[in-house]
Amino acid sequence: MNSKKDLNFWSALMTIFVAIFLLVAVYLDWLSVSFFVGPLRFGHWLGVFGTLFIALFTPTYYVLKRRYPRRLKVMLKVHIFGALFSFILISIHFAQQISRPPQFYPDLGTGVISYVATLILVSTGFLHRFKLLEGRRVYPPHRNRFLHISITFTFYLVIVFHTLRNFGLI
Repeated sequence: MNSKKDLNFWSALMTIFVAIFLLVAVYLDWLSVSFFVGPLRFGHWLGVFGTLFIALFTPTYYVLKRRYPRRLKVMLKVHIFGALFSFILISIHFAQQISRPPQFYPDLGTGVISYVATLILVSTGFLHRFKLLEGRRVYPPHRNRFLHISITFTFYLVIVFHTLRNFGLI
């Protein structure tokens, strides 16, 4: 596959650039998501929705792609662009949280770890989907796929701990 001619490649790359731009814009307070919607800040709700999509759709995708292999192309697009949109939401949440003074954000550790896990998921998914490492002896694609799946498990663990810490349960 020639990634330079693939519209999905360019769409995914632009989505990542949008995530980076919004992360910087929120962090520098060019864009404010710090207003409250119910008990939580809007930026926090964005992180919740982004995380829920990844957490719920990933196992759904795993089951559906085996049950309905003819629909794999559509499901793969939903998986990729849904995860990238979730990455945008999670990036906004992360920027909003780290831009606050430390006394208002006591759980920085699991927040940073969960964002790093999300970054690795997006990176390995992008590399694997668009075969950017194919044919490279330095880093064979099967290792990338293994890392992508392994980090998914790490993502789940960290999100559980992050949620429990924020609710004061651990």
